[in-house]
Amino acid sequence: MNRKSIIIWLIPVLLVVSPSCKRTLEPEPLERFTPEYLWDPNDPTGQFARQYLDHVYSALPNAHNRIGGPGGGTGDRLDAATDDAMASDPGSLVDQMTVGGITPLFNPDDAWVLCYEGIRKSTIFIANFPVVQMRDESLKQAWLSEARFIRAFFYFELLKRYGGVPLMGDQVRGLDDDLEIPRSSFAECVDYILSEIEMALPGLRPDPVNRADEGRVTKSAALALKARVLLYAASPLFNGGNIGGSAQEKLLVGYDSYDPERWRLAAEAARAVIDLNVFELHPDLVDIFLLQQNDDRGQNKEVIWARLNGRSKNIEETNAPVGYPSAGVNGPGRTSPTQGLVDAFPMQNGLPIDDPASGYDVDNPYANRDPRLTATIFYNGAMWFNRPVETFEGGADKPGGTIVQTRTGYYMRKFMGRYETRTPPYQDELHNYVVFRYAEILLNYAEALNEYLGPVPEVYEAVEAIRERAGLVPFELPAGLSKDDMRKLIRNERRIELAFEEQRYWDIRRWKIAEEAYGPQEGMRMIMNRATGAINYQRTNVREAQFIAPKMYLYPIPYNEYVKNDNMIQNPGW
Repeated sequence: MNRKSIIIWLIPVLLVVSPSCKRTLEPEPLERFTPEYLWDPNDPTGQFARQYLDHVYSALPNAHNRIGGPGGGTGDRLDAATDDAMASDPGSLVDQMTVGGITPLFNPDDAWVLCYEGIRKSTIFIANFPVVQMRDESLKQAWLSEARFIRAFFYFELLKRYGGVPLMGDQVRGLDDDLEIPRSSFAECVDYILSEIEMALPGLRPDPVNRADEGRVTKSAALALKARVLLYAASPLFNGGNIGGSAQEKLLVGYDSYDPERWRLAAEAARAVIDLNVFELHPDLVDIFLLQQNDDRGQNKEVIWARLNGRSKNIEETNAPVGYPSAGVNGPGRTSPTQGLVDAFPMQNGLPIDDPASGYDVDNPYANRDPRLTATIFYNGAMWFNRPVETFEGGADKPGGTIVQTRTGYYMRKFMGRYETRTPPYQDELHNYVVFRYAEILLNYAEALNEYLGPVPEVYEAVEAIRERAGLVPFELPAGLSKDDMRKLIRNERRIELAFEEQRYWDIRRWKIAEEAYGPQEGMRMIMNRATGAINYQRTNVREAQFIAPKMYLYPIPYNEYVKNDNMIQNPGW
């Protein structure tokens, strides 16, 4: 193994944060960090190798405000590049992603280098750790399996962005090795990811895990990743979707023909997680993102796997309404949900707002709505720090002027602590990034099974379980829905249940509906009559998005990767 390449990657482990308990290790002299130090055969507890594995974990993505910020969690959410939201700052990088701004030279979500760094770190661990003779063989196998899962996870992050990518295998390549590796086909990448998951599964810990192991990859997390990979592989974009290009390019961007059996495989993978009988929907929508799996206030059985971030005020200070200076921060309220997302939430009686029987009142548009609306979005009149949010023109949270503020009349509320009836300032809250949760598994199962068999009873049961937890009365769906009707309903449930969780961005692409979704987007302009307090609600266009189909369904291969590798094939249209 190339010693110089190892040292290059080991420099960052001088200070490592453990994903399971957030302990900070004491810095060691740089000369101590050699292969002999980390992969010591006579280290019966594997403590030095564990430091490196923690370093592998630290490369995992964090979806909280990660786009375009100067530091983790201080930019914008990827959801602000969808029809669900926009950046409150019109000059933000994420805004450019919705107006055709992505090119091979510019992509705020270009994950190529970060993912291959994570793949390399995982491979270094997999290649070297076996020589360590640990007393606890099951723990050793768990660590190896965790690294293998993380490698598969990074490959999937690449696959959903670019299609087929170069597969590096188990070889740790050095500077003198041939690095002009061609892209593998989409099918080969899917098969490789699935094979890595299957190899990892026997060694991974089963759920539930103890408190000390929270954040570590488990069997359930591996099964959840398998279900997500297979769902994407079955989806219209990749399942014979044909977004153009030569015959060779078509193999890179998906399967060459449609196969309904891929939906069966996706449904079975999601069902495998359900059949573990370990997870369930948490009764409180807000607490899902504030409680650990084994929390002092009770178990959170909905979270399957999360990237542990510890406690902070980051989400509140970055996304909450701007008119609360006593909270200790002056905004900036970076995320502005669209009227389209607000409209997607039904009434509490389960009927969509455009149903004449729903009871929707255009002069009181937020009354008697699906409780998930209040748990997800700040609208005018929602409570925060013991006063109603004011997003009418000239209100405390939409004052006008030059400060960054909502562009739509709304702010994102999801993931934040309970400050409705508390007093300022913000306190440190648990802000883990939930990668997999049980609600997604139910929706994955419902979608795949409906596509394969139509709206059979199991599809109804999965969707109705989520609607019941949400607090809809009645939560039952109409009998006799067609396959198309159920598809529309499932897609809407995904939109509102998984809002701001980096699902919508990829969903509208894998469903091949992005050109429809990226139409004119609306907000709500509210004018208050100061004498009476009455508000006039006016829908208004706030953004003209642009999506060029079919080329924008996948990202371009980054320019630097394309020009330095003669075997690299660019994606169609780029």
